[in-house]
Amino acid sequence: MLILTILVLGLAAGWFANILVGGGRPDWGKLLVVGLAGSFVGGTISSLIAGDGFDIHLSGIIGSIVGATLLLLILGAGRRRGPRNAH
Repeated sequence: MLILTILVLGLAAGWFANILVGGGRPDWGKLLVVGLAGSFVGGTISSLIAGDGFDIHLSGIIGSIVGATLLLLILGAGRRRGPRNAH
């Protein structure tokens, strides 16, 4: 049950981050990966700073969304920039 909760919260964080950055039509696989990675980094950091530990609290959920949003912005900037020419 815990794994299902983690997957659902990660997908929700990725979906909400996609809305915040104006990502358009969602790619659910990408949003799941971004949401899980953002949840791990952002949620863990914000929960530990707030003193909530590893329980699910509002601070961790907000941190998950912030982490996923930052990750989407970084991925979007790298995609717009494109590959460099080796001249």
